[in-house]
Amino acid sequence: MGNEAVLPLSPRPKIEKKLGYRIANLQGVGARARQEDSFAVSNAFDVMKIWDEGLFITVCDGMGGMRDGKLASETAIQSLRNSFAEMDRQGDLDGQLERSIRLASREVEAVIGGDGGSTVVAGIIYKERLSFASVGDSYFFLYRDGVLNRLNREHNLCQQMFLEEVQDGSMEQKNYREMDEAVALTQFLGMIGMDDVDASYRPYPLKEGDILLLCSDGVGGVLSEEEIIRALSLKSEQAMCQQLEQGLVAHAKRNQDNYTALIVKCVY
Repeated sequence: MGNEAVLPLSPRPKIEKKLGYRIANLQGVGARARQEDSFAVSNAFDVMKIWDEGLFITVCDGMGGMRDGKLASETAIQSLRNSFAEMDRQGDLDGQLERSIRLASREVEAVIGGDGGSTVVAGIIYKERLSFASVGDSYFFLYRDGVLNRLNREHNLCQQMFLEEVQDGSMEQKNYREMDEAVALTQFLGMIGMDDVDASYRPYPLKEGDILLLCSDGVGGVLSEEEIIRALSLKSEQAMCQQLEQGLVAHAKRNQDNYTALIVKCVY
């Protein structure tokens, strides 16, 4: 027994950790007659597809008060999903996402005829990196290490006037948001002549614990930064959605818009 040879143990191969994504959504009609927001997630339930093709997320807010906001948002969603399916994963995803949004705008314009439209926030997570783009006044947030960062900018009159002041060299503080027309959109999907897409220029690396929040202005335009942080600090994505909705109910806005939110949490 004492003379038996002992075979050396082979070192265990290292298993590379890959980010996974837990997703939840929230949607409500608010004080409106019907729901005109739409949202979509592609490859949500297939880990291998997420790694091979990426995860696609988007929220589109059909414009109320104009022609068929629901049709506009649904048309945009379908166009964006088709574009995502055809993208070259080895190519420039940021540029492809921007072009897909321009295509969606043309398709909404063809269906609605320029008399209506939709906002959009969209993202692609591929190989643990985020590409994003937006048009209109919906919100794309990244919550990281206790800090809430808005990734996109708004296309409305308030933002346009502020940028014009900066370009003219004026540092005078003006509260454009108090103007009645401040929230009027200057760009939206389906708009004749839409020419400005706010988009990332290179994929943004994500890490464990990051939380992405995509939402219509029925959420982001109502809740304060502190209220959103309080919700995203909760443990489960479902609890986050419930807290966001409770916040909207607590505000009790008489003209509460449709509200839609997508939450994506990065986990190992």
